[in-house]
Amino acid sequence: MGRICPENFQRFRQSMPGKLDMTFAGAEANVAASISMLGGDVKFITALPDNEMTEACMQVLKGIDVDPSGIKLTDYGRFGLYFVERGANQRPSKVMYDRDYSAVSMTKGEAYDWDTLLKGAGWLHTTGITPALSEVSAQATEVAVRTAKAKGLTVSCDLNFRKKLWQWQTGTSANQLAEKTMRAILPFVDVVIANEEDAHDVLGISAENTDIEGGQLDVTKYTDVAKEIVKQFPNVKKVAITLRESLSATHNNWGAMLYDAKTKKAHFAPLKDGEYAPYEIKNIIDRVGGGDSFGAGLVFALNTPELARSEDAIRFAVASSCLCHSINGDFNYVNRTEVESLMGGSASGRVVR
Repeated sequence: MGRICPENFQRFRQSMPGKLDMTFAGAEANVAASISMLGGDVKFITALPDNEMTEACMQVLKGIDVDPSGIKLTDYGRFGLYFVERGANQRPSKVMYDRDYSAVSMTKGEAYDWDTLLKGAGWLHTTGITPALSEVSAQATEVAVRTAKAKGLTVSCDLNFRKKLWQWQTGTSANQLAEKTMRAILPFVDVVIANEEDAHDVLGISAENTDIEGGQLDVTKYTDVAKEIVKQFPNVKKVAITLRESLSATHNNWGAMLYDAKTKKAHFAPLKDGEYAPYEIKNIIDRVGGGDSFGAGLVFALNTPELARSEDAIRFAVASSCLCHSINGDFNYVNRTEVESLMGGSASGRVVR
């Protein structure tokens, strides 16, 4: 999809008529881009209209070594868009979606050549955003995860609740529709990824002693959230939850937890003297895409032998997403060396000469 944003933290009514910045984005695309730039081998699967916009998008993906051969070109639908005003200080960021009748929302699961698309693959990643677009794309997501599991792939899913998108069933609230839909998908998922609100919004599972709006989290309670997810979905092997404390739009504390169902142990990152101590990000450039960069870092780490231990994977994922907050746009333009440098304690931002 396309992301359209005013320059320099401006609002749309300040910028128009005038210049707007357009880049390519989208949850699964963000994950694919980040995994590739970290050094992973990745293919992006979606449906896009056969036009010049799609050609430009595919060229960008090729330029960062994402294999675009999984993109189904259609003679129907349109290129989805979203508009974002980046917030600052006490003014929050705002997102407006323009995704009705996009090609991916109109493409049935059976239209994809899954045997070819998944040949040689070991992992499939999806999110709760695609099934939020339409009943057709919800069905396609379920076909994707069912097929991947039948072929022996590991499946990860970021719940990614977007209230503005879950509107395709009249008379059903966004939360109810998300829960009904995602509960049909999660039995085929091995790794669940969520933020501090998703488990409540999608599954009705809440953490105690938490004030999301006030920026106060009792991080210890998220172990109970993860355990409840595993209890309800015994197929789930790991649950990752990002822990964002929003002090303002441009000042967040950032960390995460990874619960391992096999060992029944929760691992937090980052740590200081053995205790959870989140990264303090005081001057956020762009927080949109931060969760996707976390998911990408986690998937990359779990597929990299020397990073695959739960305690290492969560450290890598959090460091990767921390750096993403310093980069404009959804794609996380950082490499593995930079992430491992932050993991090792290099957080001063001094010039590298």
